Amino acid sequence: MKHFVQKLLWKFSYDLSRLNKTDLKIKELIKELRPIVVEDKKLIRIGKNTEIDGNYLIPDDINGIEYCFSLGVGKSSSFELHLAEKGIKSFIADYSVDKLPVEHKSLIFDKKFVNSYNSDSTISFTKWKNKYLKNYDKDLIMQMDIEGDEYKVLLDIPQSELKKFRIIVIEFHFLTRLFDYHSNQFIYSSLKKLLEEFYVVHIHPNNHSPILKRNNIEIPHYLEITFLRKDRVKNFEYAKTFPHPLDIKNCKDKPDVELPRSWYT
Repeated sequence: MKHFVQKLLWKFSYDLSRLNKTDLKIKELIKELRPIVVEDKKLIRIGKNTEIDGNYLIPDDINGIEYCFSLGVGKSSSFELHLAEKGIKSFIADYSVDKLPVEHKSLIFDKKFVNSYNSDSTISFTKWKNKYLKNYDKDLIMQMDIEGDEYKVLLDIPQSELKKFRIIVIEFHFLTRLFDYHSNQFIYSSLKKLLEEFYVVHIHPNNHSPILKRNNIEIPHYLEITFLRKDRVKNFEYAKTFPHPLDIKNCKDKPDVELPRSWYT
């Protein structure tokens, strides 16, 4: 009977052993993504237009940073404009728009999707960065909101380039596909690559989509995560209270989505 059930599951592309291994990997990953609190680097909100999506919490550790690479802009440049007020110039890439919502001398725009290959509409991250800052060795900031392409872009960026960023903030899309065996490997590898060099200092679920639960594992479909490079952290404790007082809803007309307790306890 057991073999009959297993064969039937295989017929429909289910493998119980793979599903169990996937669940264990997810639990391990969630544990590693547990946010920390760094006492001397409190979180601040960058982006003053809180009525539009695209504002993020980052650690107050931007002194000495001159440039930001911003992947995806959409309807607002609030994040980049706020950085400009603090003396940080942003390079912005997005093929889905013809120009930035607002022009500013500190905002440099390329009509390209950042991807893992180069074409008329796409550019690899390394080629894009070298266009402006080849051999630049000071710390940088990255903002990434590219509707699901973040995983292949992260895997494509050399680790030596990732380490040049002091702060990285990314909106991860379709994160619930961690439950799928094949997608899990793609998403899992991307996040593990970041966790080699960075701590998570903030997590915020985007309330455009609900949380999916399977086998007592809860995963937000869209999730904003802020990373801080490990060498910037001397002492920390784990965050215990969510949401953060500075958090706001991404979508004003939908109920808020709280981070599941399993992500921080």
